[in-house]
Amino acid sequence: MTTLTADQLSMVTLYERLGGAAGIRSLVDGIVEAHLRNPVIKARFLPYLDQPERVAEIKRHTCAFFSEGSGGPDVYRGRSMAEAHRGMEISDAEYTAATEDVLATLATRGHGETTRADVRDILEGLRPDIVGV
Repeated sequence: MTTLTADQLSMVTLYERLGGAAGIRSLVDGIVEAHLRNPVIKARFLPYLDQPERVAEIKRHTCAFFSEGSGGPDVYRGRSMAEAHRGMEISDAEYTAATEDVLATLATRGHGETTRADVRDILEGLRPDIVGV
């Protein structure tokens, strides 16, 4: 590997590693599917199946959040994580289950350990804004 190539690779954003907008959309679709299969958290998501417009809105917000948080061009205009999850009383176990779904979805889509670790770090940074609020 030449120095130029190594320098170029070090400048690749998480957004680019996730596959840009299309990769993030695919990732979010997979995460929602994983949440619906996860026995720890699926009860929180099943009621939305009767509200496809709400699911679409949540996915749009999640895509924008992932994009902005990973260095992409989109701007997340939704509520803060604390505001969006206030009153839901999400437990630590539920948050861990959701995080594991995200990481597993990344793995099944071929994302390497570095990308998964970067996403995990972001999710762990959000934990205090979501768990028990």
